[in-house]
Amino acid sequence: MRMNDRVTVVGGGLAGCEAAWQLLKRGIPVRLVEMKPETYSPAHTMEGLAELVCSNSLKAEHLTNASGLLKAEMKKLDSLILDCAERARVPAGGALAVDRERFSREVTQRLTEHPLMRLERARLDEVPEGPAIIATGPLTHEALARAISGLPGMNTLYFFDAAAPIVTKDSLDDTKVFRASRYGRGDGEDYLNCPMTEAEYNAFYDALMGAELAEVHEFDKAHVFEGCLAVEILAARGRQTLAFGPLKPVGLKDPRTGREPYAVVQLRQDNEAGTLYNLVGFQTRLKWGEQKRVFSMIPGLEHAEFVRYGVMHRNTYLHAPGVLNERFQMIHRPELYFAGQMTGVEGYMESAASGLMAGLHMARQLRGQVPARFSPQTVMGALARHVSTPTRDYQPMNANFGILDALDERVRGKKQRYERLAARALNKMDETIKEYRLLEEWTDDH
Repeated sequence: MRMNDRVTVVGGGLAGCEAAWQLLKRGIPVRLVEMKPETYSPAHTMEGLAELVCSNSLKAEHLTNASGLLKAEMKKLDSLILDCAERARVPAGGALAVDRERFSREVTQRLTEHPLMRLERARLDEVPEGPAIIATGPLTHEALARAISGLPGMNTLYFFDAAAPIVTKDSLDDTKVFRASRYGRGDGEDYLNCPMTEAEYNAFYDALMGAELAEVHEFDKAHVFEGCLAVEILAARGRQTLAFGPLKPVGLKDPRTGREPYAVVQLRQDNEAGTLYNLVGFQTRLKWGEQKRVFSMIPGLEHAEFVRYGVMHRNTYLHAPGVLNERFQMIHRPELYFAGQMTGVEGYMESAASGLMAGLHMARQLRGQVPARFSPQTVMGALARHVSTPTRDYQPMNANFGILDALDERVRGKKQRYERLAARALNKMDETIKEYRLLEEWTDDH
């Protein structure tokens, strides 16, 4: 491969956009191929790049959360996705949430304005020749998925994912819904809360358990990813599961009573204008009519206007260990990389991080530089190790402290242990950036 080869990046989601950005900023011409609007997946509706499907939350920001640490690592590496998310931020307590449309516009504009970027709106049904990064996501079109499955040593798996409903703020009952964040995090008023008494919770639970489900082709409970369970599947584990899970009232007080409710349904702002809110933790595969009936039993949502109902869809990912190395590079075809959820990382920022690494590694390969290595003491390095390490039961993986190398010393207290892990990770990332000169910009006089 040569420095002036134009790299084909297939897929304009978070991973593909981040990969393209890392190539562009290092002087590598990019051909980004996105199938929308010619073809839409079952979960996509917008023409823009970097469309968020399931949620508008990119999760926690504080360093005692692995997702927050991942963001801090990516920020050090000039992440496009993270920078655009900051520009499109909406209130979400201790989390980073965005206005979906503005976020997509920001990413699309930044990429299309770059002089080395060429955006093609087309569907590819074959694996492209030459240097390429495939980041078509878990909803990869059938034809391309078949072509990928035919690559040497390749095997594909799947799981089911779900999205939560969205309602209009004006349709909520302000006499019942109150604004607050758990323990006053963020501005202290970043979420809308629907408090439930024990009787209201039990009535809702019974209705949920009796509601009719939409058919999903080849649906199998064994293939539902634990991190994005449908609310009815979670509820089926026991009457109190929701009350101790997504509906837990801890850290919230109902201003009408001054007491902690029995359960609370939280709504998170979904757009910059604050006119739309999504039901946190309410991914579902209930039929649409059943969603309206059952979710309208939640106090404050009796007359809610649903602008989008929850959906469930099949996600495809690769059995990456033995096929991809820790650079997200195909072992038997070194000019081909993969990135995003299809590699077995799970989550928006995890997908973007894999795209960042794939783009950075390919740029170094094209420039004839020594391969960089991200330490498994960092979240990025640990995710790369997860993707590339053979395991009997390979499953999608979120960012979490459990995948990092253990500390050399025993630290009492979870918070203190996480703080120590985060400090070590950021120091290690600084060392890696310096060792490999990862922030070095490519210019004509190189």
